[in-house]
Amino acid sequence: MRFIARRLAFYVAAVWAAVTVNFLIPRVMPGNAVDAILGKFQNLTPAVVKALEIQFGVGHKGSLVSQYFQYWNNVLHFNLGISTSQYPTHVSTIIGQTLPWTLALVGVATVLSFAIGTLLGVLAAWRRGGWLDRALPALTLLQATPYFFLALLVIYLFAIKLQWLPYGQGYALGLSPGLNWAFIHSAIQHSILPALTIIATSIGGWMLQMRNVMLTTISEDYILVAQAKGLSTRRVMFTYGARNAILPNIAGFALSLGFVVAGALVMEIVFSYPGVGLTLYNAVTSNDYPLLQGIFLVISLTVLTASLLADIAYAFADPRARSRSAF
Repeated sequence: MRFIARRLAFYVAAVWAAVTVNFLIPRVMPGNAVDAILGKFQNLTPAVVKALEIQFGVGHKGSLVSQYFQYWNNVLHFNLGISTSQYPTHVSTIIGQTLPWTLALVGVATVLSFAIGTLLGVLAAWRRGGWLDRALPALTLLQATPYFFLALLVIYLFAIKLQWLPYGQGYALGLSPGLNWAFIHSAIQHSILPALTIIATSIGGWMLQMRNVMLTTISEDYILVAQAKGLSTRRVMFTYGARNAILPNIAGFALSLGFVVAGALVMEIVFSYPGVGLTLYNAVTSNDYPLLQGIFLVISLTVLTASLLADIAYAFADPRARSRSAF
């Protein structure tokens, strides 16, 4: 419990730092949200400009400290401001609409790539020199392939040449999002190619990491003792070998889940997938400061939460970690 308490205190401080930095950056940058709107509309009356300044909190007469506490109050109430590119929609509404798409696609693809890559790494290490072990360089080559290039190849082969699957957008035009089979079937079809791209470019890394740790683990004496006792190969491989070798992968997997919220930026741009990554790109190109600020805050908090869960999971998986210093 002391280990978890120390880690929790550290992450509380990290959350405070992330929110504080997110508060300060827009206030030291040139320009503001109202300037972005004025650049799109001409001949706005002074009364309209004044109303926009009040709405976006520009030109606040209070001190920086009072603005800071007001910002914390807004964050705790999930009030992240109003988008300038999709005015007058609230930032929290936009994130709430795009986040499920990213979680469903990138989250599932990340879990699948981790599970498949870890299992292949275990098998490759256990049968060292086999065909699966020899196929590892090809899988790691896919990981080094530029993401957009592989995505374009996948689109050309499966969507244009073979016409097996659709691409572009999250579902077919003319459908309304809802819990009906037509929409769900279309959404699944449109997500297969992006998911395939994510899995193909990440599975090699998980496999290589697990294989290398597994090779070290199976050379330990307790593996030899387990085999000498006559235990089954499956039990020795997974219960004694993989269970200990997977510990270093826990932190990496938890961090990967944290970055799921950021979306696969290039993938979402290439496939025009309506996730957080594409929304972030559109916010950058349109100088939508409130939306950028809100997305960065959500990403920061998600990564910190995932890191905390990784520390807790690692502490329960490896009792030795609880006796080490948290810092």
